[in-house]
Amino acid sequence: MSELAVSYDDVVAAARRLRGVAHRTPVLSSRSFNERCGGTVFFKCESLQRSGAFKFRGAYNALSKLSPDEAARGVVAYSSGNHAQAMALAGKLLEIPVTIVMPDDAAQVKVDATRGYGAGIVTYDPHTERREELGAAIRDERGLVLVPPFDHPDIVAGQGTAALELLRETGELDMLLTPCGGAGLLSGCAIATAAMAPGCRVIGVEPEAGDDANRSFRSGKLESVEYPDTIADGARTLSLGEITFPIVCSKVADMATVSDEALLRTMRFLFERLKIVIEPTGALAAAAVLEHVVDVHDLRVGVVLSGGNVDPTSIGAWFSD
Repeated sequence: MSELAVSYDDVVAAARRLRGVAHRTPVLSSRSFNERCGGTVFFKCESLQRSGAFKFRGAYNALSKLSPDEAARGVVAYSSGNHAQAMALAGKLLEIPVTIVMPDDAAQVKVDATRGYGAGIVTYDPHTERREELGAAIRDERGLVLVPPFDHPDIVAGQGTAALELLRETGELDMLLTPCGGAGLLSGCAIATAAMAPGCRVIGVEPEAGDDANRSFRSGKLESVEYPDTIADGARTLSLGEITFPIVCSKVADMATVSDEALLRTMRFLFERLKIVIEPTGALAAAAVLEHVVDVHDLRVGVVLSGGNVDPTSIGAWFSD
């Protein structure tokens, strides 16, 4: 197998760059959750990270490595929301101009936060346009640096610091579950875990409607899904990337999917019992455990709650049923 694009040393170096900038997010537990699933679960609360999601780790790591010339020209990125906010905030902190390509149906709370951090926004219709093509066109037209949301070695390395912090706090785990869209978080966490806790099985979790990573993992070839209809907007990716797919195949033990209904039940459980707000994508891994899609009985398990950027009006509508 060819050498992977990201190493554990890259994750450790990213942690050094993030020290004192990114939050060291808390690790929480819940007796009620443990009773429901039969295991001992440690939640890594990336919903409490700067910009409201794990994405800040990768964004800051990537932007902090730009050359002076690249930083002066500025960057362009495409995202449904969390990468957008993270890039906008990282750019503000590092004084790097940021332009974000966002779908015209992106959650308003994410659009407002992205604009509030000072980024310029270009919208597109996700049903008729490809964000990758639009981002590349803006890069070429304006001479910007393109920083994609997951398929970039510095992004992956930065995201892996979430698992590095978790394992340093909990010690070795039997299993680690993370949400999966394009697998930047999953890939980075799998690399860190393989080095720090080789016996720990890493599992990625997708929405049922967006199961491209599951199919790719099982078929051994890159498969895609067209803009899946799911409330997990952060996992509406077309496919895994050229960097993340080989890492998933090499370092991840298994993949799983959960329904939108399971996500809502899990979000509500976490809200009521842990008193934390988690967005649908952020609840993917927790839902797989709570709904017994993944058996964690008698195991020590890490679960990454990847983000908490959700519109309060949406929560009210979802929880009113």
